[in-house]
Amino acid sequence: MDTLITFGLFFAALLFSLSQDISILYPLFLGLLGFTAVSLRRGYALSALLRMMYGGSKKALLVVKIFVFIGAITAAWRACGTIPFIVYHSIALMSPNYFLPSAFLLCCFVSFLLGTAFGTVGTIGVILMVLAKSGHVDVSMAAGAIIAGAFFGDRFSPMSSSASLVAALTYTDLYDNLKNMWRSSVLPLALSIAAYLYLSLRHPLSAYDNLIGPEIAATFSLHPITLLPAIIILVLSLFRIDVKRSMGISVLASVAIGIFIQHQTLPEMLNYIAFGYRTEQTGFFASIIQGGGLSSMVKVSAIVFLSSAYSGIFEGTGLLKDIEAFFLKLSDKISVYPAMLLASLATAAFSCNQTLAVMLTQQLTASMYKKRKLTDSQLALDLENTVIVLSALIPWNIAGAVPAAALAADAGFIPYAFYLFLLPLVARLTARRA
Repeated sequence: MDTLITFGLFFAALLFSLSQDISILYPLFLGLLGFTAVSLRRGYALSALLRMMYGGSKKALLVVKIFVFIGAITAAWRACGTIPFIVYHSIALMSPNYFLPSAFLLCCFVSFLLGTAFGTVGTIGVILMVLAKSGHVDVSMAAGAIIAGAFFGDRFSPMSSSASLVAALTYTDLYDNLKNMWRSSVLPLALSIAAYLYLSLRHPLSAYDNLIGPEIAATFSLHPITLLPAIIILVLSLFRIDVKRSMGISVLASVAIGIFIQHQTLPEMLNYIAFGYRTEQTGFFASIIQGGGLSSMVKVSAIVFLSSAYSGIFEGTGLLKDIEAFFLKLSDKISVYPAMLLASLATAAFSCNQTLAVMLTQQLTASMYKKRKLTDSQLALDLENTVIVLSALIPWNIAGAVPAAALAADAGFIPYAFYLFLLPLVARLTARRA
């Protein structure tokens, strides 16, 4: 009973923090204290619980290292002109009659390069939403296309922290997982493009006044070499180079381009990498291009560390064993993948953040895969096809709520985020497992 009460209070605290725009770190910390108290009441020593938390947090080290590089890249690519170059040319090529599929594919591309849904929405996503509103395209449709595309790369990018987290939890190879993810993505991707094409033909942009392009051209040098840092990531990923090394090389190239092409100084570039890109220029693009940097990753790294501590204490004390047994029995009745699907929805709804949802889902379902002798790679793929994308479809989960808020949209985007629910549904229809 004490465990259920703690779970209930934790969930209530999470919802309250989201509704009041309070950092999710506070309920996460309070919840951790609550579960520690429950474990102490059951006879576990504090020293043992701290070791469990430490063991769980060690799982987050790889992900936090990725966060460090993501923070550096998102600032360096802004300062050296990589992101402005992509935005400038992408918007120039867009057709008003095909706005929604273009927005979806553009966000897929940018998120694949950045590896982060939030970074994608906060840059190109905001611009696309401005275009959609000025052209009288339905806000929910536009937000659905943008957020769905943003989570394409959040799931399927060598720079994605969630992809690295899944690989670490399942002891699998990141690039093998990416290959498996691509195979399962093709049909949902094609269906999503077709759906957005249909909607776009019925709801085209009624006006298209690109005032952002001239602002970008006036602020940045758009020399083709500014695309080099992104090309480095793409090429090195084809050779399966360690993603941290690839990102490090890309950052170094960005610094050089920032100095010699954008006429930044080395101290300025280092400051951007540490604290985020800042510009004294005024205008719409200038206001949204700012950000990134190592400092922007502090909060999200703390969320991952706290979530990992939960994972350690749950695994060490067995607080979730009854729930795990429930899903194991459920898998006997409805098979493994549907049970994984339901577990993902439950954890995404309960935890209110993607990281903890992934960790809880892995803990609750790993025994199902072991029982049926399914591989760790299959477990990794199913996690990527369920909890990673489904988290964004829970209205109160920050995975979808934060991007929606950045776009000035609401939960109305969910029915139009086709890729996010087509992916798990298609995986269910094509699954050939026990």
